[in-house]
Amino acid sequence: MATKRLTVARIRALSVPGKYYAGPTLYLHVGPTGAKSWIQRLTIDGRRRDIGLGAFSLVSLAEAREIAFDNRRLARRGENPMAARARANVPSFEEAALRTLDANKAKWRNAKTATTWLSRLEMYAFPVIGTLRVDSITTVDVLRVLSPMWTAKPEVARKTRQYLRATFAWCQAHGYLESNPAGEAIDGALPRMPAVARHFRAMPYGEVPAALGTVDASGASIAAKAAFRFLVLTAARSGEVRQAKWSEIDLEAREWRVPAERMKQGVAHRVPISDQAVAVLERVMPLRDASGLVFPSPMRGGRPLSDMSLTKLLRDIGLADRATVHGMRSAFRDWAGEQTRTEHAVMEAALAHSVGNAVERSYARSDLFDKRRVLMQRWADFCTGEHATVVRLHG
Repeated sequence: MATKRLTVARIRALSVPGKYYAGPTLYLHVGPTGAKSWIQRLTIDGRRRDIGLGAFSLVSLAEAREIAFDNRRLARRGENPMAARARANVPSFEEAALRTLDANKAKWRNAKTATTWLSRLEMYAFPVIGTLRVDSITTVDVLRVLSPMWTAKPEVARKTRQYLRATFAWCQAHGYLESNPAGEAIDGALPRMPAVARHFRAMPYGEVPAALGTVDASGASIAAKAAFRFLVLTAARSGEVRQAKWSEIDLEAREWRVPAERMKQGVAHRVPISDQAVAVLERVMPLRDASGLVFPSPMRGGRPLSDMSLTKLLRDIGLADRATVHGMRSAFRDWAGEQTRTEHAVMEAALAHSVGNAVERSYARSDLFDKRRVLMQRWADFCTGEHATVVRLHG
């Protein structure tokens, strides 16, 4: 690192990578590609910090020295120049929410999460606080957003508050705020939220065989009826089944390998395929198309069944008030717990649930596949009759 004081002419001539002294606490950084930028090295709150002041092409030597002087003066007064810079560029709530959304998109496996996030804030928050600078927003402003719907639309309000808190947390991380106005500080000002039932309606397992028969006799499409039967027989989630591809199915090994990106836990999952589930797959083989989907939509060529298709099927046959599609997993779990002596870990693994804490899971490396295969075959026998033959899916 050179100690000779820089001039504009010398800066333009520099090509060797390194740091070059440009004044008290100020240095010019020359990168491997020749790019030049300003760095100020200051001690803030007892820690040495490097603050980027911009590229030489945008910030002149004189400007860099002026900014560095102002920062040194703030640091001597015990202030944090980085926080001061952040405050000078405080975004509006709407700008902050959109930037928070962009920062989180990569973490979300389901694209609908981003759509829901934006639509909720556009409907409830932006009209009230969208144009306000985030450092001017108080708990009173947040209450103006949440109070009108807190008891009238509890689930919407709960989610909206979650999105507000996440946005303000992003602002805190970037130095725009010191406290979160949607945090615990407003708890005492919000009325008691009515209890909301969170359990999916689950059909008693004794009624599942008759329900499958009712579905089979319905006028729904072959793809929808087959997908529903396959979902019940494998105790899988709707999205996992609707988006299943033939490339994931090994009929010889009688195994379905669901990739991590479609699993709720983000971990790839092997599903044993019972005799009856194989029969379902054989029935839908004529539906194969270029998409490779096992259960392609009959209405939208090359695309999976919609997320409402199986729910509509239950509605059309009059079972929607008795059970949800997701609730069929609960029916399986109740049956396994009450009618078999299967180990708890095996039942939970069949549902792709995590069991135990992180340490316990690190030692439980087996996915208990062989034991699950026995359990799922017994479940399929129960659902279709002890000596079930191939079920004909009319439609």
